[in-house]
Order: sequence, then C-alpha cells, then structure tokens
Amino acid sequence: MRAAVDVSAHGLGSGADLPIPASFAVAGGTAALTVSFLVLLLAWRRARYADDEVGLVVPRPLAGVIDHPALRAAVRAIGLAVAGFAAWAATAGEDLLTNPVFGLVYVWLWVGIVPVSLLLGPVVRLASPARTIHLVLVRVTGGDPDRGVATMPSWVGYWPAAIGLFAFVWLELVYPEATYLGPLRLWFALYLAVTVIGAAVFGERWLARADPFEVYASLVARLSVWGRRADGTLIMVSPLRNMTGLRGEAGLVAVVAVLLGSTAFDSFRESVPWVRFSQRTMLDNTALDTGVLLAACAVVGTTFFVSVAAAGPGSDGTPRGHMPRQLAASIVPVIVGYMVAHYLTLFVEVGQQTLVQVSDPLSNGSDLFGTSGWGVSYFLSTNPTLLATIKVLAIVVGHVLGVIVAHDRSLQLLPSRRHLVGQLPLLGAMTLYTFTGLYLLFGL
Repeated sequence: MRAAVDVSAHGLGSGADLPIPASFAVAGGTAALTVSFLVLLLAWRRARYADDEVGLVVPRPLAGVIDHPALRAAVRAIGLAVAGFAAWAATAGEDLLTNPVFGLVYVWLWVGIVPVSLLLGPVVRLASPARTIHLVLVRVTGGDPDRGVATMPSWVGYWPAAIGLFAFVWLELVYPEATYLGPLRLWFALYLAVTVIGAAVFGERWLARADPFEVYASLVARLSVWGRRADGTLIMVSPLRNMTGLRGEAGLVAVVAVLLGSTAFDSFRESVPWVRFSQRTMLDNTALDTGVLLAACAVVGTTFFVSVAAAGPGSDGTPRGHMPRQLAASIVPVIVGYMVAHYLTLFVEVGQQTLVQVSDPLSNGSDLFGTSGWGVSYFLSTNPTLLATIKVLAIVVGHVLGVIVAHDRSLQLLPSRRHLVGQLPLLGAMTLYTFTGLYLLFGL
C-alpha cells in the first residue's frame, strides 16, 4: 500500500509546541465551555434567533449580480469543468501519488468545502456537477427539476447522505487502497449514479438530502453570513441566527455524527498507542479500523441523541425522539472547529502541492496552467507554536458557538420549567466532546 496524501501533515503542531502545557490547554478548554454555559444561563434568558427572517437585505444591485442567470451558469460550468478535469486525470493520468486527482478529492473537495462554504454560503450546491447533470437531463426531456416520478418519503430524510458520508470517510481513512485510482474511480462512478438516478426519481429534494458533499457543504454554509428569506430575498445575517434556522429531519443526527466521529477517528488512528497496537495485532487492520470508525460515529450519535432526548418532549408537542434532530445544528460549529484544527496544515500545504500537480495531470512534464514550477510554503509547519494555538482555539471556539446555538434552540423548543435542567445533559455531552477532541489532537 502507498502512503496517503501526506497525512503526516495532520500531526504537526503537537501538544509539546503549545505555549502552556497541553494538559492545561485541555483543562482550560473544557472549563471555558462550562463557564460559557453558565454565562448564557444568566444573561441569555430568551431566544434571540427564533425569527430566521431577520437580516440585512442585500442591496438590489449586488443581489442582482449574485442571482444573475449568467453568473449562476458560470458557476455551474466551473463546477462541471473541474469535475471533468478530475475525471480526465483519473482515467488518462498515471496511477501515481503525483496524480492531482488525490489532492483534488481528499484536500480541495473534502477539506476545501469548509472555507468555501463559510465565505460564500451554499455555493457548492450551485456548483455541484450532479445538480448540473440533472438540470440538463430534465431540460432535454422537458421535465420539472423539482419533481420526479415519485415523492420521497419523509422518513428517508438525510439518511442517504449519512450513508454516503460514511462511505467516503471509510474510503479515505480506512480502505488500504484509497490512493489508487481504481477504487476512487469506482466510488465516484457509484456516487454519480446514485445521485443522478435518485434525482430523476425523486427530484431535486433527493440531491439536497442524499448528496453527501452537498449536505455537508450546506450545513457548513449555515455558519456563513449569507441567507435567504422564505420568499427568496437574499440577506446578510448573523451566522448563529443562520445556524439556528436549520430545521431537523430524519437522519440529520447521523450526518453530524459521521462528520464529527470520523474526524475524531482520524486523530485517534494517528495516536502512538493505536499505531503500536495495530502493528502488533493479528487482526485484520481494515476490519479493525472499520469497527473503530463505526464505533466513533456511534458514540457521537448515541451520546448526542440520549443527552437531548433526556430533556423530554418540546413545548410544541415535538416527540422526545425527534428533539435531537431539532438540535443537531449545534454540532455543526463543533465539526467546523475540528476540521480547522485537524486539517488546516493538510489543506494549506498539500493544497498548494496539488496546485502544482494540476499543471501536469498526465505526468508527462506538461505545464497546463503555469503552476508546475511553483513552490510550497511551509509556514505553518515551521511555526508549530502558532499552529498548536490555532488548533486549541478552533476546537474551543467551535464548541462555545455550538453551546450558544444549542442554548438558543433549547429556549425555543423546551418549556420554560425545563430550560435549565433540560440543557444539562447536552452540556455534559459537549464537555465530553471538547475534552476528547483536545486529548486526541495532542496525543496526551
């Protein structure tokens, strides 16, 4: 098996590089979360983000440019062109680690979704090749892109996206041949078939609930300043208000559990004790890693579900079992914090490396975009104290924002008599995530 795309970059900026002992950082981060919750209880006694229609209306000229059909068509064309380039490199290029398709998929796509969605909102949805293909097919056949031949049952919800996300992280983190072109081509062929055929059957709702990359990007985009009112008016809004506007459906808890659990697993599998154990055990490493990945996702999903369901039913009659999906938005800032902490070096440094490689997709010495001679800046790697500090701040800030979202949603959903006691189990789960995340990140 070949080494993955410079995954060693994940571990740079360790606990030893912090300006304070790593154990202090873990304890301080956990304490910061608890203090934040206490402050919220005292100072934030009514829901402030219940009305997701509130926001600054984007001036008509700017809104007209953003929503102009020509710009939207250009974004779709760019998305299709990048996907076509990746497909060309994956089919005609050499099966080598220098093939840019690995960086395009594992770095630019998977990790790049976070900064792009935070800055530009739901632009990934617009640039999705699956959506563009569906739109073209519908227009050719004279159909309606919103409608399929059947109505998707409500119980399906986000479950297809959760399954797709797990399939992708398994390919990236567990499958021993993830850096060979064959498995990557097969995975994306199946992905495209499922998304496009599903959209033909159920319409665009299938893409919004089943495409793993679109669902992931749309969740992160909730933390951007871009939003829309029910009538489609483009507004600029507080990211926290944007986030609390997310309404839960079936499978949403599974989606956030996979995203958070897989990142925790990626940290865990790089720990020294686990590396030693996996090298000495007689068990099949792929089966073992698959089991641990499943367990990590299950622990996140179960602890979150139980902690929220313990608060009881909602004041509007929402069943106890449906409450976790209504509060699942509170995990999204946590996920973003973990992604920044765990993949920042990978994105910046291997992302630059991929930019160099895209000029020579066939490994024949070409320089299609004039970047093959560019160098890679290792600023983060050479400043480990800065990097370690960013990691701690990313996780702590992500959890604090998550607590704010959870608190505001709890005030909206729970009866007043359970505003305090109803949030205590969720605070316990959040504290566990903070402690575990920092512990794994710095290999204590």
